[in-house]
Amino acid sequence: MSYILNVLIIIILFIVFAFVHTVLASFKIKKIVKDRLGNLIALYRLFYNIFALISFYFFLITAPHPDTTIYDLSNPFDFIILIPQFFSLIGILWAFKFTGFGEFSGIAQAVRWFKGEYQPESLDEKMTFTTEGPYKFVRHPLYLFTIIFLACRPVMDLFYLVLLFCTAVYFYIGTFYEEKKLSQVFGDEYIKYREIVPRIFPVRIK
Repeated sequence: MSYILNVLIIIILFIVFAFVHTVLASFKIKKIVKDRLGNLIALYRLFYNIFALISFYFFLITAPHPDTTIYDLSNPFDFIILIPQFFSLIGILWAFKFTGFGEFSGIAQAVRWFKGEYQPESLDEKMTFTTEGPYKFVRHPLYLFTIIFLACRPVMDLFYLVLLFCTAVYFYIGTFYEEKKLSQVFGDEYIKYREIVPRIFPVRIK
Protein backbone atom coordinates (compact mmCIF):
# COMPACT_ATOMS: atom_id res chain seq x y z
CA MET A 1 0.00 0.00 0.00
CA SER A 2 2.85 2.38 0.81
CA TYR A 3 4.26 1.84 -2.69
CA ILE A 4 0.95 2.90 -4.25
CA LEU A 5 0.85 6.00 -2.06
CA ASN A 6 4.43 6.87 -2.96
CA VAL A 7 3.70 6.51 -6.66
CA LEU A 8 0.65 8.77 -6.33
CA ILE A 9 2.68 11.41 -4.49
CA ILE A 10 5.39 11.32 -7.16
CA ILE A 11 2.78 11.74 -9.90
CA ILE A 12 1.00 14.59 -8.10
CA LEU A 13 4.24 16.46 -7.44
CA PHE A 14 5.28 16.02 -11.06
CA ILE A 15 1.89 17.29 -12.26
CA VAL A 16 2.36 20.43 -10.15
CA PHE A 17 5.83 20.94 -11.61
CA ALA A 18 4.59 20.31 -15.17
CA PHE A 19 1.56 22.60 -14.76
CA VAL A 20 3.65 25.54 -13.56
CA HIS A 21 6.21 24.87 -16.29
CA THR A 22 3.49 24.83 -18.97
CA VAL A 23 1.72 27.97 -17.75
CA LEU A 24 4.96 29.96 -17.68
CA ALA A 25 5.73 28.81 -21.24
CA SER A 26 2.39 30.03 -22.62
CA PHE A 27 2.05 32.91 -25.07
CA LYS A 28 -0.38 34.60 -22.67
CA ILE A 29 2.16 34.85 -19.83
CA LYS A 30 4.95 35.89 -22.18
CA LYS A 31 2.82 38.68 -23.66
CA ILE A 32 1.99 39.94 -20.17
CA VAL A 33 5.69 40.02 -19.30
CA LYS A 34 6.51 41.81 -22.57
CA ASP A 35 3.81 44.44 -21.98
CA ARG A 36 5.16 45.14 -18.49
CA LEU A 37 8.91 44.76 -19.00
CA GLY A 38 9.43 45.55 -22.69
CA ASN A 39 12.83 44.44 -23.97
CA LEU A 40 13.54 42.57 -20.74
CA ILE A 41 11.37 39.79 -22.18
CA ALA A 42 14.65 38.81 -23.86
CA LEU A 43 15.82 37.41 -20.52
CA TYR A 44 12.62 35.48 -19.88
CA ARG A 45 13.75 32.20 -21.47
CA LEU A 46 17.02 32.18 -19.54
CA PHE A 47 15.34 32.76 -16.18
CA TYR A 48 12.55 30.36 -17.13
CA ASN A 49 15.11 27.59 -17.66
CA ILE A 50 16.91 28.43 -14.42
CA PHE A 51 13.60 28.33 -12.55
CA ALA A 52 12.74 25.01 -14.23
CA LEU A 53 16.02 23.47 -13.07
CA ILE A 54 15.60 24.74 -9.52
CA SER A 55 11.96 23.63 -9.28
CA PHE A 56 12.84 20.21 -10.73
CA TYR A 57 15.57 19.87 -8.11
CA PHE A 58 13.01 20.58 -5.39
CA PHE A 59 10.75 17.96 -6.95
CA LEU A 60 13.58 15.43 -6.77
CA ILE A 61 14.36 16.09 -3.12
CA THR A 62 10.70 16.34 -2.08
CA ALA A 63 9.27 13.30 -3.87
CA PRO A 64 9.45 9.92 -2.11
CA HIS A 65 12.01 7.45 -3.42
CA PRO A 66 10.60 3.97 -2.79
CA ASP A 67 13.38 1.42 -2.35
CA THR A 68 12.19 -0.96 -5.06
CA THR A 69 14.37 -2.17 -7.91
CA ILE A 70 12.50 -3.01 -11.10
CA TYR A 71 15.54 -4.52 -12.77
CA ASP A 72 19.31 -4.56 -12.43
CA LEU A 73 20.98 -5.71 -15.63
CA SER A 74 23.96 -8.02 -15.34
CA ASN A 75 27.07 -7.99 -17.49
CA PRO A 76 27.20 -7.55 -20.52
CA PHE A 77 23.64 -6.18 -20.77
CA ASP A 78 24.41 -3.34 -18.35
CA PHE A 79 26.94 -2.13 -20.91
CA ILE A 80 24.91 -2.92 -24.03
CA ILE A 81 21.99 -0.75 -22.87
CA LEU A 82 24.34 2.23 -22.67
CA ILE A 83 24.88 2.05 -26.44
CA PRO A 84 21.39 3.37 -27.40
CA GLN A 85 21.71 5.87 -24.55
CA PHE A 86 24.94 7.17 -26.07
CA PHE A 87 23.39 7.44 -29.53
CA SER A 88 20.34 9.20 -28.11
CA LEU A 89 22.70 11.82 -26.66
CA ILE A 90 24.20 12.23 -30.12
CA GLY A 91 20.63 12.57 -31.41
CA ILE A 92 19.91 15.39 -28.95
CA LEU A 93 23.00 17.25 -30.17
CA TRP A 94 21.94 16.54 -33.76
CA ALA A 95 18.51 18.07 -33.15
CA PHE A 96 20.04 21.16 -31.51
CA LYS A 97 22.15 21.65 -34.64
CA PHE A 98 18.99 22.61 -36.53
CA THR A 99 17.22 24.62 -33.82
CA GLY A 100 20.10 26.09 -31.85
CA PHE A 101 20.97 25.42 -28.22
CA GLY A 102 21.61 29.11 -27.63
CA GLU A 103 18.01 30.00 -28.45
CA PHE A 104 16.67 27.02 -26.48
CA SER A 105 18.65 27.91 -23.37
CA GLY A 106 17.98 31.65 -23.58
CA ILE A 107 21.65 32.59 -23.91
CA ALA A 108 21.30 33.84 -27.50
CA GLN A 109 18.42 36.11 -26.49
CA ALA A 110 20.44 37.55 -23.60
CA VAL A 111 23.37 38.25 -25.94
CA ARG A 112 21.09 40.08 -28.39
CA TRP A 113 19.63 42.08 -25.50
CA PHE A 114 23.06 43.15 -24.25
CA LYS A 115 23.93 44.22 -27.81
CA GLY A 116 20.70 46.21 -28.07
CA GLU A 117 19.52 44.05 -30.97
CA TYR A 118 16.56 42.28 -29.37
CA GLN A 119 13.12 42.58 -30.96
CA PRO A 120 10.46 42.24 -28.22
CA GLU A 121 7.88 41.14 -30.82
CA SER A 122 9.60 37.72 -30.88
CA LEU A 123 8.82 37.42 -27.16
CA ASP A 124 11.37 35.14 -25.46
CA GLU A 125 12.70 33.36 -28.56
CA LYS A 126 12.98 33.33 -32.32
CA MET A 127 10.71 30.42 -33.15
CA THR A 128 12.20 28.21 -35.85
CA PHE A 129 10.59 25.71 -38.18
CA THR A 130 12.82 23.22 -39.91
CA THR A 131 12.26 19.98 -41.79
CA GLU A 132 15.95 19.08 -41.94
CA GLY A 133 17.95 16.47 -40.06
CA PRO A 134 15.92 14.51 -37.49
CA TYR A 135 12.93 16.75 -38.17
CA LYS A 136 12.46 14.82 -41.41
CA PHE A 137 11.43 11.79 -39.39
CA VAL A 138 9.61 13.17 -36.32
CA ARG A 139 8.25 16.57 -35.37
CA HIS A 140 9.80 16.48 -31.88
CA PRO A 141 13.15 14.68 -32.05
CA LEU A 142 14.39 16.29 -28.82
CA TYR A 143 11.58 14.57 -26.95
CA LEU A 144 12.22 11.25 -28.71
CA PHE A 145 15.94 11.22 -27.97
CA THR A 146 15.42 12.41 -24.38
CA ILE A 147 12.94 9.58 -23.71
CA ILE A 148 15.38 7.04 -25.14
CA PHE A 149 18.22 8.52 -23.08
CA LEU A 150 16.20 8.33 -19.86
CA ALA A 151 14.83 4.84 -20.58
CA CYS A 152 18.15 3.15 -21.34
CA ARG A 153 19.42 2.55 -17.83
CA PRO A 154 21.28 -0.48 -16.52
CA VAL A 155 19.41 -0.15 -13.21
CA MET A 156 15.75 0.88 -12.98
CA ASP A 157 14.02 1.58 -9.68
CA LEU A 158 10.39 2.42 -9.01
CA PHE A 159 10.95 6.15 -8.60
CA TYR A 160 12.83 6.43 -11.86
CA LEU A 161 10.25 4.32 -13.71
CA VAL A 162 7.41 6.57 -12.55
CA LEU A 163 9.48 9.64 -13.42
CA LEU A 164 10.14 8.23 -16.90
CA PHE A 165 6.42 7.57 -17.41
CA CYS A 166 5.46 11.07 -16.21
CA THR A 167 8.10 12.69 -18.42
CA ALA A 168 6.95 10.79 -21.53
CA VAL A 169 3.31 11.73 -20.89
CA TYR A 170 4.28 15.34 -20.22
CA PHE A 171 6.25 15.50 -23.46
CA TYR A 172 3.35 14.06 -25.41
CA ILE A 173 0.80 16.47 -23.95
CA GLY A 174 3.26 19.34 -24.34
CA THR A 175 3.52 18.75 -28.09
CA PHE A 176 -0.10 19.86 -28.51
CA TYR A 177 0.57 23.22 -26.84
CA GLU A 178 3.84 23.65 -28.70
CA GLU A 179 2.32 22.81 -32.08
CA LYS A 180 -0.55 25.18 -31.48
CA LYS A 181 1.98 28.01 -31.16
CA LEU A 182 3.93 26.82 -34.19
CA SER A 183 0.75 26.67 -36.26
CA GLN A 184 -0.09 30.25 -35.26
CA VAL A 185 3.37 31.47 -36.26
CA PHE A 186 4.02 29.42 -39.42
CA GLY A 187 0.47 28.75 -40.59
CA ASP A 188 -0.31 26.30 -43.39
CA GLU A 189 3.34 25.40 -43.91
CA TYR A 190 3.54 23.85 -40.46
CA ILE A 191 0.07 22.33 -40.67
CA LYS A 192 1.03 20.46 -43.84
CA TYR A 193 4.27 19.31 -42.22
CA ARG A 194 2.29 18.08 -39.22
CA GLU A 195 0.06 15.99 -41.47
CA ILE A 196 3.04 14.20 -43.04
CA VAL A 197 5.62 13.71 -40.29
CA PRO A 198 4.92 11.64 -37.11
CA ARG A 199 4.72 13.40 -33.74
CA ILE A 200 7.39 11.86 -31.48
CA PHE A 201 8.00 8.30 -32.58
CA PRO A 202 8.88 7.64 -36.25
CA VAL A 203 5.74 5.62 -36.94
CA ARG A 204 2.32 6.61 -38.16
CA ILE A 205 -0.54 5.45 -35.93
CA LYS A 206 -3.78 5.32 -37.88
